[in-house]
Amino acid sequence: MHRLNDEYEALRETVEEFARDVVAPVIGDYYERCAFPYDLVSQMGRMGLFGLPIPEEHGGMGGDYFALCLALEELARVDSSVAITLEAAVSLGTMPVYRFGTREQKAEWLPRLTCGETLGAFGLTEPGGGTDVPGGMRTTAVLDGDEWMINGSKAFITNSGTDITGFVAVAAITGRREDTGGPEISTILVPSGTPGFTVSKKYSKVGWSASDTRELSFSDCRVPAANLLGERGRGYAQFLQTLDEGRIAIAALSVGLAQGCVDESLRYVRERTAFGLPIGRYQAIQFKVADMEVRAHTARLSYYHAAEKMLAGEPFKKEAAIAKLVSSNAAMDNARDATQIFGGYGFMNEYPVGRFYRDAKILEIGEGTSEVQRMLIARQLGMPA
Repeated sequence: MHRLNDEYEALRETVEEFARDVVAPVIGDYYERCAFPYDLVSQMGRMGLFGLPIPEEHGGMGGDYFALCLALEELARVDSSVAITLEAAVSLGTMPVYRFGTREQKAEWLPRLTCGETLGAFGLTEPGGGTDVPGGMRTTAVLDGDEWMINGSKAFITNSGTDITGFVAVAAITGRREDTGGPEISTILVPSGTPGFTVSKKYSKVGWSASDTRELSFSDCRVPAANLLGERGRGYAQFLQTLDEGRIAIAALSVGLAQGCVDESLRYVRERTAFGLPIGRYQAIQFKVADMEVRAHTARLSYYHAAEKMLAGEPFKKEAAIAKLVSSNAAMDNARDATQIFGGYGFMNEYPVGRFYRDAKILEIGEGTSEVQRMLIARQLGMPA
């Protein structure tokens, strides 16, 4: 898979062209206004990007998860807000319905999700909890007759408050486990507009300013019992599977940002002069750009390898963690170096590297911090939990 076949390469080139010619000229304005790019999302929907890994029978493109990763990388070379909107919509919104949904749930949601007409969100993280999902969860869902009654809150939920958000898949405690006494966690689909479901105003964020991120609250929010996604008590296991795949997608996005820093720096060092010469003639700059390219290349190979194992049906938890760790580090390091190369201009939002620098840090936090990735890698090597 290290050499793309014709089908993958055609997809990569198509998304590269869209990112360069359509996204790049307008995304800075969306970013400055902290506005969600509905028009770009609509165009991505018509291109089929939201349905890349979903079979055609459900309205998708019949591709695979690696195809999604290639699209994410090319989008993030230009802008991460657009890329994370696609990543969260597919990895956290569509894939759980496709993997765990009933026939009725798939029929209701997948045709709209795969064309980008509707976005789904995954409500897991809570204001008082992060990595410790079972221990930190306070949201509850009680089965009352033929309805679930949900109470609690969620934080940092992507795509949860747009005009086209269709539902949030809410992880909630639905009881206690008989074997351990620990929380029984289940996932329940809560459609937008359900009484008792409140979406807060958008966060004021350091980066990803053109993406939608909200805090959610549930107060005696009632939905049909049939809205249970997958088996009762399997919500946490579903989340872990979803997150393993999502880490490869975030790694691809990170590689895109890292490569975007190389792209922008190469353009700049040919144009910018100092002491009578283009700054690209100076060895200090050449070494810095060379190191940036090494990071992007190495990180790309790591997510390619993880995706290859995933598609082969082999265990890939360790490889996904490695890819996420290496790629997010590459994105952060390259963003810092690119900003340094640009000097004062790198601190201006009108230049892409300014946005890249603001966007890079969250990649070391979201969908599992760098510390969590190291912990997962160590456990996969047989070290004690």
